Amino acid sequence: LMIISAKLGVHCIIGAPEALSPDEGTLGYCREAAVGSGGSVTVSHSPTEAVKEVDAVYTDVWTSMGEESEAQPRTELLAPYQVTTNLMQASGRAETIFLHCLPAVKGKEVTEEVFESPASRVFDQAENRKHTIKALMLATLGRV
Repeated sequence: LMIISAKLGVHCIIGAPEALSPDEGTLGYCREAAVGSGGSVTVSHSPTEAVKEVDAVYTDVWTSMGEESEAQPRTELLAPYQVTTNLMQASGRAETIFLHCLPAVKGKEVTEEVFESPASRVFDQAENRKHTIKALMLATLGRV
């Protein structure tokens, strides 16, 4: 997401604890790409600073499948980054939307209140992804 954002001219802010920040090599690559596209890539260790004046707050699960042994340490590390109503309001914009690539763990990376709110676009996002995947399949497999 950070790479494509940089290439497409999006202003991308990564809000993460220092221990989970993107590696310097990838950050450098993205920042170079952003110069040519007019975008930017920033890393913030403050959740509220990361969401200031953003159009969208995007998160993912804290622990991926196969990494269950990391669940407890990641939960402790990421708890301040949980997407709550207060964090959404910290954007300072009523139009800020919430995105998640799904499946979400309500009560971990996002509260149920935000997930089910009018700001949530997670199901629109999932539908768009479905159509994108279908188009890619057609393009790479050929028409039947």
